Amino acid sequence: MQQVSDRLNRLTESATIAMARKSRELKAQGRDIISLSLGEPDFNTPDFIKEAAKEGIDQNYTKYMPVNGYEDLRDAISIKFKRDNDLDYNAEQIVVSTGAKQSIANVMMSLVNPGDEVIIPAPYWVTYADIVALAEGVPVIIETSIENDFKITADELEAAITDKTRMMIYSSPCNPTGSLYSKDELRNLANVIVQYENVLVISDEIYEHINFVGKHQSLAQFPDVYDQVITINGVSKAFAMTGWRIGYIGAPTWIAQACTKMQGQITSGTCGIAQRAAIAAVLANPTVTSEMKEAFHKRRDLVLGMLGEIEGVKINLPEGAFYVFPDISSFFGKSDGTATVNNADDLTIYILEKANVALVTGAAFGAPNCIRISYAASEKNLKEAMTRMGKVLSELK
Repeated sequence: MQQVSDRLNRLTESATIAMARKSRELKAQGRDIISLSLGEPDFNTPDFIKEAAKEGIDQNYTKYMPVNGYEDLRDAISIKFKRDNDLDYNAEQIVVSTGAKQSIANVMMSLVNPGDEVIIPAPYWVTYADIVALAEGVPVIIETSIENDFKITADELEAAITDKTRMMIYSSPCNPTGSLYSKDELRNLANVIVQYENVLVISDEIYEHINFVGKHQSLAQFPDVYDQVITINGVSKAFAMTGWRIGYIGAPTWIAQACTKMQGQITSGTCGIAQRAAIAAVLANPTVTSEMKEAFHKRRDLVLGMLGEIEGVKINLPEGAFYVFPDISSFFGKSDGTATVNNADDLTIYILEKANVALVTGAAFGAPNCIRISYAASEKNLKEAMTRMGKVLSELK
């Protein structure tokens, strides 16, 4: 009998990966698809990082490595945390994994028991809720709105905490909204967290360097909640290294040890060559990412400007990452005479079929009134995609 586990049945396929696959299938059929679905920089990995990887090959970093990562990489990450975030994590508090996604999964599987509640502000990255389900935890969703830039308040966090709460997970800058929390906003959340010593927080900071308004702020900077925070980061987004698969955590030592134990039974240490490249990335002056950040900033303004001209699309000003997350609920119930749009899922299919533009439904991120647009694409493609979208959306009456 072809029967998969209940564990697998609790999971859904990543909506971003599913849309990317559908885009590739349609391109293979000859369709002129512009894909704005994946969160992947369209830049190449900087040459100095590639050179470090080549040196790693020549130096024969091709054997099994420590489960938690080479010590000199963990030392480099420790330097990066102090330099960029004023966070003190020594090498024993750092675990290097095969991408930030595995880092998050390690933490969740190591710390969440069946029935434990995990607070997730929505919109959230598509994988959060499924990783909680994989750990047999219970996602507790806090809904937000575009009017509040999709951020939760301290009062909303307080109201969501119960005696079953084990953890909260959030991202800043946020995927999918591009919103980020200020120092004062994080301090207000910390004032709540510190009252619950058994509640832990995963702070996903993978988009740290794609910040258009100032210095990145980390939750763990506040000494009174430092021991309750697991800081997630990696090299994928800032250094255009998505395929190198390097993520890492900084955490209290007991949590780092737990994640190392978990990882030791699943993947062991991640690719040695990629780790050598990551050393070059994290030790580099963060200004090496400024050219890419400036390009994203320009693209954001381009997309917002064109979306603002489309009647019925509600936008806010995302301050980081490379996403726009408009509210498109005004189109629900409308039709072009052939297709009727009832929800965000329908709208993304409508735009794909009619405009040959691939986006992701907000429902996958816990925000069913929205869609996610990734502007990690060329200005030429973004202009063409927005023009196409404006045309087909205007046909919905």
